[in-house]
Amino acid sequence: MTDNKNKNIKIKVEGLTLIFGKRKKDALAMLKKGATKEEILKETDCTIGVNNANFEVYEGEVFVVMGLSGSGKSTLLRCLNRLIEPTAGKVFFKDHDITRANHAELLKTRRNEMSMVFQSFGLLPHRTVLDNATFGLELRGDSKETREKVGMRVLETVGLKGYELQYPGQMSGGMQQRIGLARALANDTDVLLMDEAFSALDPLIKSDMQDELLQIQGELHKTIVFITHDLDEAIKIGDRIAIMKDGVIEQIGTAEEILANPASEYIEAFTEKIDRKTVITAETLMFRKPTIVRFKKDGPKGAIRKMRSTGVYLLPVEDDKRKFLGYVHLKDMIKLAREGERTIEKALRVDVPSVHREYTVEEMIPLISENSYPVAVVDRKNGRLHGLVSQTSVVIEATNYSDEEVSDLIEKANDI
Repeated sequence: MTDNKNKNIKIKVEGLTLIFGKRKKDALAMLKKGATKEEILKETDCTIGVNNANFEVYEGEVFVVMGLSGSGKSTLLRCLNRLIEPTAGKVFFKDHDITRANHAELLKTRRNEMSMVFQSFGLLPHRTVLDNATFGLELRGDSKETREKVGMRVLETVGLKGYELQYPGQMSGGMQQRIGLARALANDTDVLLMDEAFSALDPLIKSDMQDELLQIQGELHKTIVFITHDLDEAIKIGDRIAIMKDGVIEQIGTAEEILANPASEYIEAFTEKIDRKTVITAETLMFRKPTIVRFKKDGPKGAIRKMRSTGVYLLPVEDDKRKFLGYVHLKDMIKLAREGERTIEKALRVDVPSVHREYTVEEMIPLISENSYPVAVVDRKNGRLHGLVSQTSVVIEATNYSDEEVSDLIEKANDI
């Protein structure tokens, strides 16, 4: 599971519910008693847009809310800055309850703390690219000198340097979306709310904009709530993903957590076409740190004793600083013991595969093709061993074997 204990909470949503229709109170009462969306619609003519949403968005993360058309994802986003008034629940931003803010406080939050990027670019055709990018600063009352300085900087950030005097009608769809992103960045807010920002773009331009966003995020570390109906897009840009259905958040987690442990049949069906080997990582597949052979402390007989007690024929080796060195094999240890050797140095196998926690199955496949060793998962900074990934696990995740084929594969692996 993702460890968020030490992260600062930027946005906290509690029991957020949005109901469309005149009989909101009646519909809300029915909803609290467990009535279905269909029952409420039939009885009250009210539609449930968002149903009791609860989640937290951490500082500096890209939190993606995704779902099919009508799932409530864009409605949820608009509740975060009260473009739509929630029927019930609370939205906290920096411990301040936005749902209780008055008009002046809300306007200040939108201008200074939360910027929004829409699917429709919303550009002013009679204004230049620079003027469009700095429109929010103009509304805020910033001086022309300040606006132009900030505008030139953000246009360069989004790759539009040199286009500042052009007009939106002279720009491609992708370039117009860059202007919209520049306008949001110009306000220098803590949070970006992005509603299907790239959905109207051609696939290649869309991919370029995703890459652009990730590059900008790597530099600026904004807190981003991103709405999409595209699971591939969610996986590419999201630190965590919330999947919605009929106004309900079905599951929240990293792409890896959702693919590895779908919370419902709906989520499982939604994700079944995703190429798991590009998402599942070594950290998910590894079994935790096993028995270790110490390079200088344990000799061949000591290694044999550890193998006997654990029932394995191969053990990892660490030095005195706990850095992973390689493996020793039972047959080599028996040979050294018979020859009277007191150290394992001659039999240490160092040409073995090792990766970091975030390596995907796709990246591990080439490492197992030419040897039979488990893949060691080591710390990027100090080389210490976190755990091992068996070759069987990598093979299973990299293929579409049936259960029967997997069982046969494991049986053959155990015979080696």
